[in-house]
Amino acid sequence: MRKMTIRTRLTLVVGGVLLAGGLLLLGITYLLVFQQLGSKIFMAKTDGIDGPPPPGAAGNAISNIQGEIRSDATTAVLTQGSIALAVVVVIGLAFSWLVAGRLLQPLHQVTETARRIAGAPDRGLHERIALSGPDDEVKELADTFDLMIARLDKSFDVQRRFIANASHELRTPLTLNRTLLEVSTDHPDASPELRQLGRTLLAVNDRHERLIDGLLLLARSERAVADRSYVDLADVVAHVTALRQDEAVKVTATADEAPTSGNAVLLERLVHNLVENGVRHNVPSGGWVHAESGTRPDGVYVTVSNTGPVVPPYEVPNLFEPFRRLGPDRAAGSGAGLGLSIVRAVAAAHGGKVFADPRDGGGLTVTVILPTSPSSEYPT
Repeated sequence: MRKMTIRTRLTLVVGGVLLAGGLLLLGITYLLVFQQLGSKIFMAKTDGIDGPPPPGAAGNAISNIQGEIRSDATTAVLTQGSIALAVVVVIGLAFSWLVAGRLLQPLHQVTETARRIAGAPDRGLHERIALSGPDDEVKELADTFDLMIARLDKSFDVQRRFIANASHELRTPLTLNRTLLEVSTDHPDASPELRQLGRTLLAVNDRHERLIDGLLLLARSERAVADRSYVDLADVVAHVTALRQDEAVKVTATADEAPTSGNAVLLERLVHNLVENGVRHNVPSGGWVHAESGTRPDGVYVTVSNTGPVVPPYEVPNLFEPFRRLGPDRAAGSGAGLGLSIVRAVAAAHGGKVFADPRDGGGLTVTVILPTSPSSEYPT
């Protein structure tokens, strides 16, 4: 059952106060009228003689007339007073409903802004309520909310700039290291031990470069996609799976039409990370990875399933966190621990969502759902 809104409760409270006050006023009026009719107003005045009604038939007739008049008057007070009270209560309810809606309108503005920000994570933090009006409690609440959002926005911007700047600064020495190692390894006078050491250091350097590239992509993908173009995820799935073939793991695809809009490079990286993740975290031999695209009622989708180690259901949410791996094999792997984090960030930047389900016998099924966008929306 849906809870009553504040507007409804305020209206009922005002209506209840009006009804209680009206009933009290009606009761007091009734008692006063009844008292006056009984003591003063209808004292018999016949033949110019003040005083109580004379005895006999005439007196009884006068008493009956007084009783009828008293009854008619009190009945009229109650009837007409009740009608007037009902009209006043109805008008009061309507007026209080309008006034409550007017007073609560700023709260609706606060709620709508908060809902938009919550629906766009940190990418909606640039929006502000900027409530205008008198300096009352509601405006104080809106201003406090704006201040909180401003601080969060600044914090996220600082974090993104730090990641991007640090990643760029680290790229230069890593590139220099790779060049020096390659020159040393390829030198004619290099000993076998030096060549082996050089290959090992090149592998470590390559892992660090992938980590830096992943951080840069993660910082970029956490921003909303402004310039969008038409992308068919079927083409992306077919292209990525055709390039990613592995001797130990069989990579297949079922690429059905899945039209959406966004950044083609980021969407290709999303599918690439899903397939790469499925290949890397697989069984030693006889494993497979299957990528699929298509449409569903709530949008278009890309699903990548693979064989691999058993994944406990309670560990699945942790796999989407940066630098989080599962088990000793994943901890010792060559990945940077950013693959699924980038997938989630890219999906969110395109207004989509991602979730994973463990497969019976091992492995994962990761599904990304994005909004549908027909090609007719984009000029050719």
